[in-house]
Amino acid sequence: DHMTTELCLEEIQSCKMVSVGPSLTVLLGNRYGHRPIPRLIPENEFELLLSKLRENKEGVKLLNQWFWKDYNAVPPSYVLQSITTHLPHYSDTRPEVNLLRTAALQTEKEGGISTAEQFPVFLSLCHPVIEWEIEMGLLGSRRRDQNTILFLRELPRLKKNDNQRKISQLIDITADGLVDTEAQDLLSALKSQIYATCSDFLSLHCVDLSKGRIDPNCKEHSQYLQSLCEQFISQMKAKISRATTCRAEANGTLQSEWNWLSQEIAHHMMLSSSKCIVFRGRESLLGRLCLCMWESSNSFHGPLIVFGPLGIGKTALMCKLAQEMRGVLGPKAVVVLRLLGTSPLSSEINTVLKSVCFQICGALDIPLPDSVTTNSHEDLVRFFHAILIKVSDKKQSLLIMLDGLDQICKSNHAHKLHWLPKEIPPNVHFVVSTGDALLTALKSFDGIIQENFFEVEQLTSEQVKEIVNVYMGTVKRCLTSEQLNVVLNSFQMSGHPLLLTLTLSLASQWASYTPVSELQVGSTIQEAISLHFQNLELKHGKQLVSSALGYIVSSRDGLSEAELCDLLSLDDEVLGEVYQDRLPPNHTLVRLPLLLWIRLRHDLTAYLDEKQVNGMKMLGLCHRQVIEIVSERYHMAERRVACHRVLSEYFLDYWSQGRFKPLFLPSLKTKLNADRKVCPQPLWFAEDVANKRKLRELPYHLIHAGCWEQLHQEVIGSTEWLLCKTVTCGVNSIVEDLSLCLEVQDFKEIQLIKDTFLLMQPTIDCVDGKMDPSLFYTEIFARLYTLAEVYPSLIGRLCSQCQHWFNSCPSPVLVPTCGFFQSPGGTLKTTLTGFHRGITGMDICLEKKLLVVGSEDTNVIVWDLEDLEAIHTLTGHTAGVQYVKIVNRGTCCLSLACDGSLKLWNLISGRQLYCIQAQVSFSSQQPPQIHMIEEKSMLFSTDGLQAKAWDLKTGELIFQITGGDEQMTILGVLDEDLAVLSYEGALTFYDLSTGTEKRQICMTSHENLSPTCTFTLKTQGKLVVGSEDGSIYLVLFSSYKQKLLHCLDLGFEKQVAMFHVKINLVERFLAHAFQHEDIVLTAATPDHHRVLITGSQDHVIRTWCLSTGDLLDSFIGMGAPVTALAVFEETVISASRSTHCLKLWTLRYNRKHKLNNCFPDSSPLVTLSRDGEQVYFLKHGDRAEVVQWDCRTGKYDAHNLKTAVSAEVSCMELAQKKKMLFCGVKTGTILIYPLAYAPETLCIPPPETLPAVHCMVASAAEDSMAVAYQDSICVFEITERDSFPCIEGPFHKLPLSLLHSPISSIGLLSDCRLIKGTESGEVMLYDFKNTSVTSMDRHQTKITCVTVSNSGSLALIASQDSVQRLWNLSPLELKYTMEYKGFFFEGVLCSAFSENDQYIYTGSQDRTIKVWDVVNGNLLVAQYVYAPVTKILSYKDGFVAVSQLGQVIKEKFSCPKKVSLWHNPVKNIRAKYRVISRVRGYESQRSSNTATAEPKPHQLNVTKMKSLHTCNVL
Repeated sequence: DHMTTELCLEEIQSCKMVSVGPSLTVLLGNRYGHRPIPRLIPENEFELLLSKLRENKEGVKLLNQWFWKDYNAVPPSYVLQSITTHLPHYSDTRPEVNLLRTAALQTEKEGGISTAEQFPVFLSLCHPVIEWEIEMGLLGSRRRDQNTILFLRELPRLKKNDNQRKISQLIDITADGLVDTEAQDLLSALKSQIYATCSDFLSLHCVDLSKGRIDPNCKEHSQYLQSLCEQFISQMKAKISRATTCRAEANGTLQSEWNWLSQEIAHHMMLSSSKCIVFRGRESLLGRLCLCMWESSNSFHGPLIVFGPLGIGKTALMCKLAQEMRGVLGPKAVVVLRLLGTSPLSSEINTVLKSVCFQICGALDIPLPDSVTTNSHEDLVRFFHAILIKVSDKKQSLLIMLDGLDQICKSNHAHKLHWLPKEIPPNVHFVVSTGDALLTALKSFDGIIQENFFEVEQLTSEQVKEIVNVYMGTVKRCLTSEQLNVVLNSFQMSGHPLLLTLTLSLASQWASYTPVSELQVGSTIQEAISLHFQNLELKHGKQLVSSALGYIVSSRDGLSEAELCDLLSLDDEVLGEVYQDRLPPNHTLVRLPLLLWIRLRHDLTAYLDEKQVNGMKMLGLCHRQVIEIVSERYHMAERRVACHRVLSEYFLDYWSQGRFKPLFLPSLKTKLNADRKVCPQPLWFAEDVANKRKLRELPYHLIHAGCWEQLHQEVIGSTEWLLCKTVTCGVNSIVEDLSLCLEVQDFKEIQLIKDTFLLMQPTIDCVDGKMDPSLFYTEIFARLYTLAEVYPSLIGRLCSQCQHWFNSCPSPVLVPTCGFFQSPGGTLKTTLTGFHRGITGMDICLEKKLLVVGSEDTNVIVWDLEDLEAIHTLTGHTAGVQYVKIVNRGTCCLSLACDGSLKLWNLISGRQLYCIQAQVSFSSQQPPQIHMIEEKSMLFSTDGLQAKAWDLKTGELIFQITGGDEQMTILGVLDEDLAVLSYEGALTFYDLSTGTEKRQICMTSHENLSPTCTFTLKTQGKLVVGSEDGSIYLVLFSSYKQKLLHCLDLGFEKQVAMFHVKINLVERFLAHAFQHEDIVLTAATPDHHRVLITGSQDHVIRTWCLSTGDLLDSFIGMGAPVTALAVFEETVISASRSTHCLKLWTLRYNRKHKLNNCFPDSSPLVTLSRDGEQVYFLKHGDRAEVVQWDCRTGKYDAHNLKTAVSAEVSCMELAQKKKMLFCGVKTGTILIYPLAYAPETLCIPPPETLPAVHCMVASAAEDSMAVAYQDSICVFEITERDSFPCIEGPFHKLPLSLLHSPISSIGLLSDCRLIKGTESGEVMLYDFKNTSVTSMDRHQTKITCVTVSNSGSLALIASQDSVQRLWNLSPLELKYTMEYKGFFFEGVLCSAFSENDQYIYTGSQDRTIKVWDVVNGNLLVAQYVYAPVTKILSYKDGFVAVSQLGQVIKEKFSCPKKVSLWHNPVKNIRAKYRVISRVRGYESQRSSNTATAEPKPHQLNVTKMKSLHTCNVL
């Protein structure tokens, strides 16, 4: 079809537009090349040529036979017919070439051609394709030296008059075998022009032929080829480097950070502009949309929804609306347009919201969201909603338009539309479009009124004619009347704008001489597309068409042209079709000829869509109907699997790097083994440069190809892959891949790995910047360790790879040796975050599946329980929220805050409906109470001194009741009366309508009745009241009397009892109560009422069977007192006033996945054996009982250790070598339990004054121990008698003054010296031998631990403000002060020296374990462990520790001999630290000296803290 020349020139033009570096490589030798006939000749030029051939009638006839006039072209032109029109076998040496060339030369000689620009066809007749390419790409380029690599080769000894048939590949020859002198002369002229303009960057090679050819075995030729390759590579690298550097300098650093956004905005703007070119009609709909936006500019309003069937023209309408609104809103307005699904950043909700937020922030000078916000879907949605309010407050006009909601992927439940704001503030407009898929969901939202929906209707016939004329004028074509009727008739049969678009694309190629009978247009979209594909198959080959389209539709995000050509070259069936008549030119290197794809791409232009993916152009199909037809036609069953398999092998890098792939050509019955020369696909291109295409595409294709073994080995079972994708794409991308896998194959291990990433996601997403791999490997290993043996194929492999990474890690790292994080598949389902302080209130609506939570940080968050997605963050309170309640069947909620404000919120839009400001006082001792009667829309509040009734709908005050000086409590509503109880026990009933008192009775004879909880049985007309003294009251109401019944007198602090409420009494449901070990704070039951869930002060959640009263399960790991519980289906939701997150627990889980080494304790008073197998702690609620937990079995030890004293245990110490447990009680007694001789018990009697024991410590050798009493410190000796341990002494006693600060920690040395730390920060060193006392540097806060090294030469003193001082003890001098400031919490809780005294392990309140270097004081590792660490002991090459979550943590510490200066231990933690080195000699009493230490590079960015009183150098 003579398109080759045009396509080649188009490729060069495209390369010049796309390439950042060189866009053209010229390799010009001694052959001028083929000079083809132009395919199109303008009417005036062709007729001019014919006029010169008037005498040659046969020539004119021949030209008219091959060139037909096309009146549809504007202006008309003559078209060279395809080869098969007249000749089945066509030769390049055809007569019409010479005729046209002769005519052109004659015209030029006669002066008929004034300039080459006016008559380009004449030049094309005389010059080959290569000269056109050089002219366009090289000589016509302004920056040719930067854009072109140029090589010229000369053959100096070549004789032009010799017979050169044997070297015909190197020079131009004529038909008789002689050198074509005309072509050589033209070539010499071209080279002369190149020498004149490009001499400064061309590379010239002169070569003598060897036997008429270039022989690589010839030394001279080998050197020439090697030099050519080396020059090419070096020049290419240099020009690419120069281009990228210049581009970076031009853009600047700030600009480069916005490049991704600039590309995204440009993509949608260009696509929008192309849609608007031929847009016609829809004036009425556009007018109604503009009017609706204008009318709602100054008030809250809902989003506008444009809807209609697929292909009806919604996208074009949205693009035109955006264009029109830019003029309506004014030049300062910000218009944000996203055509969803047309680019990767517009296909997933998080990337859409991120790009929209960044565009708004950049345009209106609003602070950008940080990386933590953009990494979290919930935080990003909150930021998006908040930014709309900020724009509205700034009085700026903003229009956000999202086209194609149904095109967005379902990750993060985007299709549920929780992220979509249901109410838009003033000055902000929100327009979305959707098909029928999401229309039902949008109409179900109560906040969006029917007037906000706009349907796109069919085009009229007049509008279609106008569109046809505009489109044809744009492409410089026209149609005959008959052809126009064909187009119009086709549209009228379907009425679909998409069919019109496809038909016009096809009609633009019709010539005026094309018979109407040959015009193939479909009456439906499916028929039109199928006909076009059928014609493409005939023209390009069925296998090439089907494979090209099949690979595109198989891809996840589209394919680049380079990738598609690689895939087609790997497809044996495609190559078999291409080489069905002849063998490839090179039998060891076989690829698809590039021109074949270029020709096909040209004919597919109407169906292809280009989009940017990570800076690369990707090809995709532009319409959903096209995708469906391609899938049905070319992507069925076996063919689909085959496409995914080829794609899998490509991204697995099977056939690159010179690997040969077998090829069988069936038509030739030939087998080849050839290199396909495809691009390599490594996981990392370079350090910190990941292969994002491989990360995105490979899992998708392995899943759909059914390659489960490769999927398990290369993706899911590879920590390198998981780490790379987590760092590069985020945890969400991993979860998305695993969810996709589970949809195809339900595999238990994959589900567990997915749950692992869900559990670790809050931690990973909080990392600001690049994540340290140690965080990833620790999270994976510590969660999956216990499951490795049960699931060896995947989980076992991951754990093994984690161990290998730990062993080979070049930086200091803590290596877990057990599982100590919540494992997947266990009790903990997930964690909900979003608050910054404790949670104070929680309510649940089962009908709407909503959870409303209030916090001390003044915010209220609304979650959708089905998707676990935050749908609203309600802000407006100025103090902590104390109460939340869902009303109106889940459409509204109330919130009461400490600022006295009571607010009603709309849960559909998230907007505040009203606020009762400062009407509820928090000044009284009794906290305010809220009661509601939704049936009467009434709300009652009391602060203890007065009660108020409010209208629930409007917030207006109805009446007020004043109790004078008496405290009053609202108990509830019975019938039409409000029951109010006074502090003295008087129960008063008030009329609900007026607030007037109706009657008063005495509820009890006891004074100071304090109700703790009440609830109303509406159907029975009864009120149940519980009081602080353990009494339960039943209040009955009838028209004639009120009956009070005092039914039970019990204490329920640690118990939960169940009752039956009968007509006149309350009966116990079970004979025994549900017993906790600490105070029960909350309880809840699910809908089925088969179990009871309770939460207590000891951080434990328990599940009880209501029918039998048996304990079914305990959930350990809350980490704080459980103050609120709720149950949704099989999920328990727990909250605490002490923590800022919600934890969700599942009632159904595999008991095998529960951690055994997690014990039910959360108090700091705990100790454990050095191997971590036994833990000793106080029983909650009974501090006089010590229990022993076996971490191997996960149960209480069979020989449970119990103290038999009435006093409370105040401290514990375990002598590891002597196996003795010391328990100090508040009466001064010390109980000693020889663990090897249970149940024997020893006792150190208290001093005469019975002082409380504050703390105890044993020496490193365990030959002595010190006890700090309230008034003295005593030192005892630990000995043995007849192999039985005993305690003797005290041998030393240090009396304390009456005014001394309480002792908080002590350390004992083997040489009769003792270090004492107090709650005021005072530190003293006592020497009992020399009876001397030395004061050490005072801390600003309480001393939390004093730890002496194993050798006794060092001591670490740490305090609540995270200041740690490392001391030399002989002689006494301060080595280092190590200061650490965390983001939330501070304070060192425990510490231990390593067995070789080289390192210090510390556990802190900020929920981290840190490792410090004794030699230089540097921080080596900071590891986040989710809870404060209360006890830590050195063990072998590491330590054993316990956290307040009840986790036993066992880890080894691995450290290289030399730590890199660039090692940053706080990379993943929001914290800063510094080390101050100073030496003060106490014995010599010299003045302070300052020692300096070279700072680490990463410490230079740490904010400096205030120096201490001595001179320090950081």
